[in-house]
Amino acid sequence: MATITQKDINDAVWKACDTFRGSIDPSIYKDYVLTMLFIKYLSDVHDDKYSTYLTKYSDDHERAKRAMQHERFVVPEQSHFKYLLDHRNEANIGELINLALTDLEEANREKLYSEDGAGIFQNIDFNSSKLGEQKDKNTRLRNLLLDFNKDSLDLRPSHISGNDIIGGAYEYLIANFASDAGKKQVNFHAK
Repeated sequence: MATITQKDINDAVWKACDTFRGSIDPSIYKDYVLTMLFIKYLSDVHDDKYSTYLTKYSDDHERAKRAMQHERFVVPEQSHFKYLLDHRNEANIGELINLALTDLEEANREKLYSEDGAGIFQNIDFNSSKLGEQKDKNTRLRNLLLDFNKDSLDLRPSHISGNDIIGGAYEYLIANFASDAGKKQVNFHAK
């Protein structure tokens, strides 16, 4: 597999925004896209590290799982991107994503809670009516998960070039959302 560049990731993430364009205000959906980018990144880093430990410990899964508990971020099974992808057709997918975020925060309390005790995802609700009626919301969330399941968004460190590729994608999205904020919706699709 070819090395994935910052531009590949920026393009794939910008395309993932198409799931929401035209029906939801960019100031709302950018948070959903950025949060999914974070989940996908942590999951891919987790998989990369786990694979390394499996090799190191001759496919001893228990030993690899124990080693994973000492990594920078712990990714509970139900918070992993693949778990959410596998459950994308559930009627309560928004709720499942919310639970995944809560579990991720709890497993990484020192890193994902602010000083006032609030989790970093406290203001994002994947089960919100802002995402539309139940059927529309579920379709959007399913499509968002599928958007992030592309080869061009394989964010495992062994496949990407650059150290802070997530920071780069985040800055890219913020800059593009800022430049689009003053444009009319019709012009928004011109990117």
